[in-house]
Order: sequence, then structure tokens, then C-alpha cells
Amino acid sequence: MNVRFQKTARGEIAILPRKEYEALAAKAAEADEDAGTARIVARARKEIAAGAPLLPKQMVDRFTKGENPVRVLREWRDMTQLYLSLKTGLSQGYISDVETGRRKGAAAALRRIADVLKVPLDLLVSA
Repeated sequence: MNVRFQKTARGEIAILPRKEYEALAAKAAEADEDAGTARIVARARKEIAAGAPLLPKQMVDRFTKGENPVRVLREWRDMTQLYLSLKTGLSQGYISDVETGRRKGAAAALRRIADVLKVPLDLLVSA
């Protein structure tokens, strides 16, 4: 690296060729990105250790395509609407209506569904 130092009234400064400066700036940006990624990974590991569900990529892809989360998660848990109905105390028709979008689903009903599916309620509630 071709660095030259120069004293100024504010202190000593380093002078280097633009190409070398840009390479250093790119490495610094990479380090910031790596640190950000490490924070995200650490948070995800902490949530998983606390019992948060780890969803397969196929399920996440279905969510992003706009599929109903109740249906996606029910199928992921390998449950029928009838089984979910029996476990939640909700009618099979009600669950069907929620899955098809004919009903939004009351908060209490969605809480019961989330409990049976063993997922956080916020996975079932659309923003």
C-alpha cells in the first residue's frame, strides 16, 4: 500500500491513492454487512432456542405467494380441517371459511388455532 502521512493543524492525516482508498472502503462495507448478518443469525438462533418454530423454505415460499397461513401451517403439521376442528372446538366449516378468506377469523379463534398448530399467533394474522 502506497500511503503518505502529512501533519496538519488538526493532526496527522494519511494520503493514499484513490484505488487503494476505494478497496479499503469496500472491505469496510463488507465488514459492516458481515456484522449485520451475524446479528440477524444470532437473533434467529436465540428465537429458535426459545422455542420459535423453524419453518421449511417451502412453507415460507407458500406464504410469500399469498397462500392462507392457516392452510399452509395446517398442512405442514399434517392435519386435516376436521382434526383441527376437533382440537380447537371450532367447526370445520369455520376453519374452511378462514382458509378460503370468506372469514378473517376472530382473535380468540386464531389463538386456539395457533396453539394447536404450535406456532406464534402473529404467523396467522395478516398485516
